[in-house]
Amino acid sequence: MDGFPEKVLLATDGSAGAALALRAAADLCAGAGSELHVVHVLRTFEPVPSLEGGPAADAPPRTREARELLSGEVAAAASAVGGEVEGHLREGRPEEEICALARELGAGLIVVGRRGLGTVERLVTGSVSEGVVGLAPCPVLVVKGGREAWPPSRVVVGDDTSEEARRAGELAADIAPLLGATLQLVRAFPVIVGVSGAARLAEDAAAPLRVALGRHEVSLLARARALEGRLGYRPRVSVREGEAASVLLAVAREGGEGPALVAVGRRGLGGLDRLRLGSVSTRVLRAAPGPVLVCPG
Repeated sequence: MDGFPEKVLLATDGSAGAALALRAAADLCAGAGSELHVVHVLRTFEPVPSLEGGPAADAPPRTREARELLSGEVAAAASAVGGEVEGHLREGRPEEEICALARELGAGLIVVGRRGLGTVERLVTGSVSEGVVGLAPCPVLVVKGGREAWPPSRVVVGDDTSEEARRAGELAADIAPLLGATLQLVRAFPVIVGVSGAARLAEDAAAPLRVALGRHEVSLLARARALEGRLGYRPRVSVREGEAASVLLAVAREGGEGPALVAVGRRGLGGLDRLRLGSVSTRVLRAAPGPVLVCPG
């Protein structure tokens, strides 16, 4: 990945969560000079006319409402960006249509809001954002946490040595300067030290832990050095013992300056990693107090 994406796709449904996502997408596109597209997906099996088609009065009522909603979102986005914004009206399953359009446009980032105040909202909106993350051909920024969560003052990258984590770190390093945010790389590892023999001394049992910790620190410092050119400084690194999602969520809540943007890879390379890291990204997406950036491989 070389620099912030040239095209960004914002998915909107006119909700408060979508309004926060619009704000985030506009901030990033304005700062990077990127092209912004806005999509609204109509959940219906009725044929949907194109935006350039006949007058709205000729369309079915739900379609007219969808076109009016999209028109208002496009106008708001154009005002926030200070330039032209293209709108797209689609029909079908939102997560599928959003990802299909991202492929058609060659978008390098999808931005979507996430609600979840009530049970119904959790089922509907939460499933859409998670569905987009699971299907997307490009990184997805899920904006959540309310007005105080954007823009974040910190970006926390969960690094696990995978290619997806490397991509997450690179995009996070492109995003942080646009927001005036600091960047931190975090690696978590569960400590499972097998000690054979009841007579082993405690200091001997701790030796493998110290070696593993040192290796993780060296590896993470190498990742940090690779990002210096994008940031203009070397990001902080932190290696902590514990389960990955719990560690990342704890770091995201530190600092007392509002929740951080957490960046993670979608899943790992091998079968076991895919199961382990997939659950990590899902847990972070659901439980993080602020926005989450998820990168595919």
